[in-house]
Amino acid sequence: MTRSKRTKNRSQESLTICICGMAGSGKSTVAKQLAQKFDLQYLSGGDALKAMAMEEGYKNIERGWWESAEGLRFLEKRNRNPEFDKEIDEKFIELAQHGNVVLDSWTMPWLLKGGFKIWLEASTEVRAKRIAHRDGTNFEEALTALKNKETQTRNIYKKLYGFSFGEDFAPFHLILDTDSLKPDEVYPILCTVISNMLLK
Repeated sequence: MTRSKRTKNRSQESLTICICGMAGSGKSTVAKQLAQKFDLQYLSGGDALKAMAMEEGYKNIERGWWESAEGLRFLEKRNRNPEFDKEIDEKFIELAQHGNVVLDSWTMPWLLKGGFKIWLEASTEVRAKRIAHRDGTNFEEALTALKNKETQTRNIYKKLYGFSFGEDFAPFHLILDTDSLKPDEVYPILCTVISNMLLK
C-alpha cells in the first residue's frame, strides 16, 4: 500500500498506539520503528523529560543518562516536584487527541482514554544486561541504577496518579514477553498485531 493510500485510510480512522515497558524492555526502539512503518508521529516521554532537564541546567544528556548519577539526581528532583511530569503528560494527552501517533510513555496507558496499549515485559536481570551492554558498564552497576530508578519512578506515579507502574496491567490490550526476543523479532510481531487488529 502506498503512503498516500495509508494516509487516506487513516484520515477516516485515526491510529493511536501506546508502547510501555520498564527500562531495557526495548520500548523506545520498537516505538520508533512502528512510527516509521505506519507513518505516525513519534512522541517520547523520556525525551521530553530530558529536554526539561536541560532547561534546568543538567548536561551530558545522552543515551543511558537516566541510569547515570546525574539522571538519578533529576529523578529525585521530579519526586519532590511532580510538576515536571504533569506538564508533559498534559501536553501528550492534548497531542494524542489528534491521533496518528505512537506514544513512548510510562504514563499514557493509564492517563489516555482510547488508543491501543502495548506492554513489553522483560525480567530485571535481562534488562540490566541490556543496559550494561548499551552503556558500556558492568552488570552490577546497571542493576543497582535500574532498581534505584524504578523505585523512584514508581513513587512518582503512585503519588501523582495513584497507579502502580510495572504492577498494574489493566490498561493494556497486549502484553509481550521480550526476554528471549531480539529487537528485530519484537518489531515484526507488533507489526502483524497492529495490521490485523487495528488496520483491517
